[in-house]
Amino acid sequence: MNSHSRGTFLDRSTPPHILTLILLAGVSALCMNIFLPSLPSMAEYYGTDYAVMQLSIAVYLAVNGVLQIVVGPISDKLGRRPVILWGLAIFLLATLGCIFAPNAAIFLAFRMLQAAVVVAMVLSRAVVRDMVSTEEAASMIGYVTMGMTVVPMLGPALGGVLDAAFGWQASFWMLFAIGLAIFWLTFRDLGETKTASGLSLGAQVRQYPELLTSPRFWGYSLANGFTSGAFFAYLGGAPFVATELFGMSSSQMGIYFGAPAVGYFIGNFLAGRYSARIGINPMVLAGCLICGLGVAASLTTFYLGHGSAEVFFGFMTFVGIGNGLAIPNATAGALSVRPQLAGTASGLTGAIMIGGGAALSALAGTLLTPETGAFPLLWLMVATATLSVVAIVLVILREKHLRL
Repeated sequence: MNSHSRGTFLDRSTPPHILTLILLAGVSALCMNIFLPSLPSMAEYYGTDYAVMQLSIAVYLAVNGVLQIVVGPISDKLGRRPVILWGLAIFLLATLGCIFAPNAAIFLAFRMLQAAVVVAMVLSRAVVRDMVSTEEAASMIGYVTMGMTVVPMLGPALGGVLDAAFGWQASFWMLFAIGLAIFWLTFRDLGETKTASGLSLGAQVRQYPELLTSPRFWGYSLANGFTSGAFFAYLGGAPFVATELFGMSSSQMGIYFGAPAVGYFIGNFLAGRYSARIGINPMVLAGCLICGLGVAASLTTFYLGHGSAEVFFGFMTFVGIGNGLAIPNATAGALSVRPQLAGTASGLTGAIMIGGGAALSALAGTLLTPETGAFPLLWLMVATATLSVVAIVLVILREKHLRL
């Protein structure tokens, strides 16, 4: 184990406690979805269309994706601690801006600034890789991302309760309070884990080719991107399948829709428990196979004429398990190709996942019609899961070749 891995809680001269990293990763997910039940009341408050307020999701994701690319090199240059603290500070100011915005345009501008919180998610993974070895990093990232799965499951429900009781601003006040608490915890607990680079930021950015020309980096990143792409495709198509094909109410869909999140939690737990013992490549391969076989089983059942809401959503649990196994290990692998560029690798891997996921989500939504049924979505998910298996197999073959 790396000597960095030993630390004292609430001592900013030592590496952080895993609780701090879990909360840093979770606050970004909470910012994404806690206010979703409030969109209709926000549209009414600002006197605008619902579609305009929906842009608060798109602009957040767009800035989120761009920031993931740039914060990595900045943190490799300046260190993790100052970048995380500045990102959280900007997030807090932007959240206040959202609360007091006088019109929808200004709200959306501050909503874009809220995306600065993505530094917490990106760099919490880089901090893990700074602290421990590759296999231990996969286990630790598994526990960190396991915390992230709970937040999306609870966030909208919490936001709905706050909206009904106190109005839409209450969700943003909750974000501000949680963000302020995490800023304090990070300031007290997060010791620097990355030695600041002596290179200029321009020179740091010019080291990107070290990653972009590495077959193993691309293999891990694409395995990560494709296996999570199956889940993003599900996000884009499952609401249509639930409401238009199975006639489910919004409350029913809310219950069934969380099936992959339950699986993801299980997969993350298994990754945290066994990655260090089994190794990252077998864990990524197992995750990609479980994801693909689960969707293939669902597709086969539909072709046999036994398709139902229970079949469709039930098999999606395996997509979650596969993602939970593969993503922490593939991320650890990508960050370990060039350990000195862990922040850069974390940002690039995240950007590939978010960008590819957004495209697959949009594609899934356009392919589905009442005539096609669920088949286009299931085929798209099978295809992406198959490509994830190909990617990790190529990594395994590459490593065998390098050892010869």
